[in-house]
This record gives sequence, C-alpha cells and structure tokens, in this order.
Amino acid sequence: MEDCGMHLNADKLSLSHGGEWTLSANGIFGGEGVHLVTGPVGSGKTTLASALAGIFEPASGRIVREGVSRLSLSMQFPEYHVTGFLVKDEIRSWHLPVTETLRKSGLEGGRQDRKTLTLSRGELKRLHLACLLGSPPWDAVILDEPFAGLDCKEKRRVCATIEEKRHPVTIIFTHEQAVLPAADVIWEIEVGGTLICRGGRVPPEAIPAWKGAPPRYLTRALEEGARPENIRLQDAKEALCRMHA
Repeated sequence: MEDCGMHLNADKLSLSHGGEWTLSANGIFGGEGVHLVTGPVGSGKTTLASALAGIFEPASGRIVREGVSRLSLSMQFPEYHVTGFLVKDEIRSWHLPVTETLRKSGLEGGRQDRKTLTLSRGELKRLHLACLLGSPPWDAVILDEPFAGLDCKEKRRVCATIEEKRHPVTIIFTHEQAVLPAADVIWEIEVGGTLICRGGRVPPEAIPAWKGAPPRYLTRALEEGARPENIRLQDAKEALCRMHA
C-alpha cells in the first residue's frame, strides 16, 4: 500500500447526537487503498462518514485534509443524490457516457428514458455507484453502506470496481457480512464509541483482532487455524485449501 500523499486526519475527534451517544476518533485515513470501517448498527458510522466529508460538525476536534481537494460522499440512500429528471440526465450530470454507464450499472434495455426516481432503490443504487465510481478519480471517496439494497451479484460488481482503485483513498462504512472487497486497512467502532484501527498495510495481521469479522467464513477460517490473506470469502477459501493441501 503506497502513500499517495492524500490523507483524511480525524484529529482527536468527538462526535455526539442528541446526547444519545458519543464517538471518539483519532486516526489517519491515508495511503493509497481501501479503508474498511465496521461497527454495530447505531454506533455512529454514518455520522463519522459525514464528518469526514465535512457535512457534520464535530463536538470537538477537527478533520484535517492533506492533499485532498476532490472528495465525494456516497450516502446510504441513493435518492439523496439524484439531480437528473431522466436516467440519461442523471448520467450526463456526472459528465459520463450514457450507454457505457447504463451497461456498468446493469440498466440497459431502454431505461435511459425512465424517470430517475421511478427506478427501484436497488436500481437507483446501482446507477449512483456506477456514476460515482466511474467518474474521473476523486482524491478520496467515502462510501456509506454501499452494499445496501444490492443483491449478491451487484455487491460483487461493486467490489470489483472498488478493487480497481481508480480513486486513491476509498473509505467504506458498512455492516455487510457476506460480500466485501479486499481491504488495506481495517477500522472498527467498539461498543462504547471508540474508533480503533485493527491494523493495516498487511491485512492478515489485522484480521484476528477484528471483532466484527464475518463469522460465517472469516472467523470460521481463523478458528480452523487458517490465515486468510485478506477479508473476502475467496481469501478464506484459499487459506483453508492451503492448510489442508
């Protein structure tokens, strides 16, 4: 994982929401690659994503951007991002080719003339992510629950696009437990509201400390003594095959 000179620094950050909970974060999201942030539902992932994007004011501390001038936030609900009346208008608003973007989002078949907000939420999510991730490289992309509303096929499509690493720094906030992209750094919000870096640059060292690791395949592989190279299902399968070879 190379240092691309682009960093989002959560400097002694404290976030709160109506006195119901607080979240403390102190760390640097930097170096070219994928940062995965997990934590229980309601732990503050969306709030932290919004704070890093500059649209939520922290109670204390600050967000320092180093070398980051082009940043984009993808919110969980794609309808928040819609600006085009028709699907083709939405694609053109991102300055992208209509036919190619329809193909990447799996929305061929004349749907370019559909009213954008008549798409299902899953279709709209696919369109939004195809536009965002297909845009000229952002310095940093923040994805809040990018897999919500997608079936397994589309989740794998998004993972493949993320793994292309068009955008130097990608930060994913998710509670997805089945389909994940390869990650370079693993972060976790612990019960009690503290963001912890489980480890990075060499994911295998971080995985055993990751309390929220997908239990169906990753935790199971660890329990059997396997050592996955990364966090994807295929990594767990390959580790088990090596162990039993």
